[in-house]
Amino acid sequence: MPDTAASSLPDAMPVAPGDVPAPTLAAVTELLAVIASLRDPERGCPWDLKQSHASLRPFMLEEAYEAVEAMGSGDARAIREELGDVLLQVVLNAQIARDEGRFDFGDVCRG
Repeated sequence: MPDTAASSLPDAMPVAPGDVPAPTLAAVTELLAVIASLRDPERGCPWDLKQSHASLRPFMLEEAYEAVEAMGSGDARAIREELGDVLLQVVLNAQIARDEGRFDFGDVCRG
């Protein structure tokens, strides 16, 4: 069954930074803040703090496979959820790199 949330999307995707809807920017900002807080050396989550790119490889692979499976199903809700899980992996790996002084999420977005 198609997800009705898609019907509320604009006809064209934003192409300029000023065109990105405020709720979308807020959601990205919130995700970045949550992951940063989980990795905070003093108040963070012990599990998140001990993760590395190497330790997260199986999780990234699992989430990617689940996203591909959802895409094959055509179920918009499942696709959205699985892409969110992939995005969480991307943000967590970018935060680890930021903590190491290598790159950050902005650099990932710019490729």
